[in-house]
Formats: sequence, C-alpha cells, structure tokens
Amino acid sequence: MSAITVDPQAPPERAPAPLRRRRRRLTSYILPVFTGAMILYLTSPVLLMIMYGFNDIQGERQTAKFTCCTLNWWKNWLAQTDLNQSLKVSISVAIPAAIIATILGALIGLVLGRYSFSGRGGLNFVIFLAIAVPEIVLGSALLSMFVQANGQLHLGIHIGYQTILFSHIGFSIAFVAITVRARVQGLDRSLENAAQDLFATPLVAFFKVTLPLIFPGVVAGFLLAFVLSLDDFVITNFVGGQTSTFPTWVYGATRIGVPPQVNVWGTLLFGAGLAAASINLVSSIRKGRKQAAAINVGIARQPRT
Repeated sequence: MSAITVDPQAPPERAPAPLRRRRRRLTSYILPVFTGAMILYLTSPVLLMIMYGFNDIQGERQTAKFTCCTLNWWKNWLAQTDLNQSLKVSISVAIPAAIIATILGALIGLVLGRYSFSGRGGLNFVIFLAIAVPEIVLGSALLSMFVQANGQLHLGIHIGYQTILFSHIGFSIAFVAITVRARVQGLDRSLENAAQDLFATPLVAFFKVTLPLIFPGVVAGFLLAFVLSLDDFVITNFVGGQTSTFPTWVYGATRIGVPPQVNVWGTLLFGAGLAAASINLVSSIRKGRKQAAAINVGIARQPRT
C-alpha cells in the first residue's frame, strides 16, 4: 500500500461557508396578494348574503342595517309560501332543462370535436352566436316566436312553465356543446381504435371507452346548464308570463322589501353547490391516485433486463 503524503506547506482547507437564506423579493408577494384580493372581492356578495341570513331585525323585510344575530330566519325558513313555490318552479325547470340540454349538447359537442364536415363552421358560428347574443334580445325573440306559434300554428304552448322550459333548454345547449367539444378535442383516438381492434363494436367502444373519457366534460356541462337555468332572470322574465321562478320572485319582492328567508335559501343553494364541487374534487383526486397506483403496479411487473 502506498503511503499518503501531506505537504506541510499547503494551506489548510477552508470550511464551506454556510448557505445564506435567499430573501424573497418584494415583487414575489404581488401575485399572492392580488389573488387573495380578487377572491375576497368575488366572494364578498356571497359572504354578505350569508351574514344577512342572521340579521336580527324587526318585521319581515330585510334592511341594510345589520344587527347581530338571530336564528329566527333559519328556524322559519319555510314561512314564505310564495318564495318556496317559486324555488320549486325553478328546480322543476332546471333539472329537466339540464338533462335534455346535456344530452343534445353532448352529442353536438362530440360531432364538432371529432368529425370534419361541410357546415361545421356554420354550426360553430351558431353556437357562439347563441352565447354572445344579449339575453334581452334572445328573450324578446323567444317570446315573439311562442306568441306567433300559438296564433298561427295552434301548438297549444301556454306562456308559463312550458315556454320557460323550452327557452332554458335552447340557450343551455350551446354551453354544454362547447364544454364537451373541448373535452373531445383532447381525446386520444388510439384508445377507441384499440378497443375496436379487440373486436368491440362501435357502440360498445363508445360506452366502454369514449363515454368514460368525456364523462367529466358531460358532468361539467350538466352542472353549468343547471346553474344557468336556476339563475336566469332576463329570458325568464320575458317568457314566464304569470309563472314566477326564484330570480323573478326576488326581483318582484325588492319593490316592497326582500324577506330574510331569501338569504337563507341563497346560503343553502351556495352550500349545495360547494358540496357538489367538493365531492367532484375528492372524486377526481381518488381517481388520479388509483390511476397512478395502477401505473406503478404495471411498471413494477415489467421484467427487468
């Protein structure tokens, strides 16, 4: 073994200098502060609505002054019969409108995202036109169409629930179609081809491969159509006639004063939407973890060379 020689004249080795903590620049705080301010600004109406659901006031009409706090309006949340009936009408319109609009819009989005045909540009233009046209123009046009159809064609369509339902289906289809089309355009066609190579019929390949892949877009389109129908005021105000939905009833109640139960119902609806979003988020996280675990198992089973 060779001996290790040390030069006595060599300078001693210096100890490594401790790592200094880098200071964050002032500009690195701009984006988080701006994001927090925007979130607070966008959620402030909802927070005020929740707060005024506990407003301790005298009488049955909401006031701008806030006095903390009471649970009377939560205990008597069903006291306003007209409000309950209008909300029931809104839900009875929103559910079938969202279902029908989702089916038709998903089929249109699937065609637009997958196939190239003559007239595709015109169909895209019509869809974007249905979204871009002002609601007051669309509402007046729909009302004229229903009135003329009843007067000339004798279709038996009564201005009320039926016209609200048809109108909500009409303007929701475009939103569902765009949502599903965006999902279809990012779809890997090789998966469907692989399913058909394994002797799956086109119908089986659609329900076993295509539909599960675009299902998140379909669910997003359904939720969007449901919320748009539940929230619509302008078009409903034109075609609703004597039938009042939740937005039109609240608008009419502002003339004499809004009852505090409106804030309670708004809080409940917001909580339901928040719960649905949370369930969707948890489901997506679990699905991602299962896919990652399946990929890891597949990698572990591969033979090593």
